[in-house]
Amino acid sequence: MPFSGRNPMFQETLDAKPHVLILNKMDLADLSSQQRILKKLEKDGVRNVLFTDCLKQRDENIKKLVPMVMDIIGNTPRFNRDENTNYCLMVIGVPNVGKSSLINSLRRTNLKKGRASRVGGEPGITKAVLTRIQVSERPIIYLLDTPGVLPPKIESVETGMKLALCGTILDHLVGEDIIADYLLYSLNRLGKFSYVEKYDLQEPSDDIQHVLKHIAVKLKKTQRVTAITGVGNITVTIPNYTAAAYDFIRAFRKGELGQVMLD
Repeated sequence: MPFSGRNPMFQETLDAKPHVLILNKMDLADLSSQQRILKKLEKDGVRNVLFTDCLKQRDENIKKLVPMVMDIIGNTPRFNRDENTNYCLMVIGVPNVGKSSLINSLRRTNLKKGRASRVGGEPGITKAVLTRIQVSERPIIYLLDTPGVLPPKIESVETGMKLALCGTILDHLVGEDIIADYLLYSLNRLGKFSYVEKYDLQEPSDDIQHVLKHIAVKLKKTQRVTAITGVGNITVTIPNYTAAAYDFIRAFRKGELGQVMLD
């Protein structure tokens, strides 16, 4: 997600202003590719990058953010004005990447205060640009939380599936079964077979219907439906594939299927 999880339409605006690229949720990512990511971003002109885990009570990288911001502003002549005694920054990005969690983490780290911005595990929690939220005392820094913004057209189907898999797009807009199928494909392609042990499968499989049926039976996710027969209607119990797909996807998002790096 270091590359798919960014809105390319922001780049033109950001090039004119000092900014930091924050790659959040590092606890869920396979960081063995961290240097490759940084080199590719640097090639694209992005040099101020910070990996964070905003849900940790104490994240050492969060402590680096304010000094990094002040250093960038101080070395950017257009924005280095002596009369400025405080700073107002905007947090922007695609939905559900942890923008509100970043603000709360900065307040917790720098001001020892509780959260000021509502968070949730799905996109669309923040629906409007909020009032200024103070996150630092020395220097005085305010942040503006903003709704997540996706580009009007996603460049490829695979990029769209990566965004959906990571909860950037509401699940029902894509389909839980389709997202689960892409997740199974991705795990098998990357050689991540922890799902086999988690759901007591005998071996890895590329058949999503087989996997979801096994998950539904294991977790007792079933539903009763009416079947029409030649001698009348009967009620039968069948696996709930949608509920099983949702559990499979949620396990991935919570890191229960191991750390995975999706470009």
